[in-house]
Amino acid sequence: MLSSLKRALVARSTTVGNIRRRTLVGLVVAIACGGVGLQFAWATPGVSILTTIISGPVRLGAGKVKSQSAVNKVEIETEGSSDVYVVSNTISPGGHTGWHSHAGPSIISVKSGQVSEYHPEAPTTPHVHAEGTSFLEPANRVHLMKNEGSVDLVLVAVQILPAGSTRRIDAPAP
Repeated sequence: MLSSLKRALVARSTTVGNIRRRTLVGLVVAIACGGVGLQFAWATPGVSILTTIISGPVRLGAGKVKSQSAVNKVEIETEGSSDVYVVSNTISPGGHTGWHSHAGPSIISVKSGQVSEYHPEAPTTPHVHAEGTSFLEPANRVHLMKNEGSVDLVLVAVQILPAGSTRRIDAPAP
């Protein structure tokens, strides 16, 4: 009886092993053939980054606000509900955010250090933003923020996203 149980276990083990091998071989063949029928999006995780959500998500209803002075004009209009986040990213020298986007716009302030902002259409040519400056990042714009300096980079962002959406959307490297 013990030998028949052993034969049954060996047969099951062999069948499971064959299924695993066939699945692995199929995956390797698909990749070797250029991913025929498959699409891969390799996310690029951040390196040496600490993200702290200071506030959010906080729900914002539809609204419109305008402000104008002799030196500037600001208009913000939302339709439907939005989630608002205030996020702090501390990036060590040599670190980066990884390629990603957001479903809504961000207002980003460089609290300390200097950020090199990259986009897929020019992945080796950064837009450099110095300490004490701010910049806008539109919705769905893939980007990577990198600290190419020698001190910690601290970015504080206000993000206005469609209600219930994912705060960060990973993207493949260009």
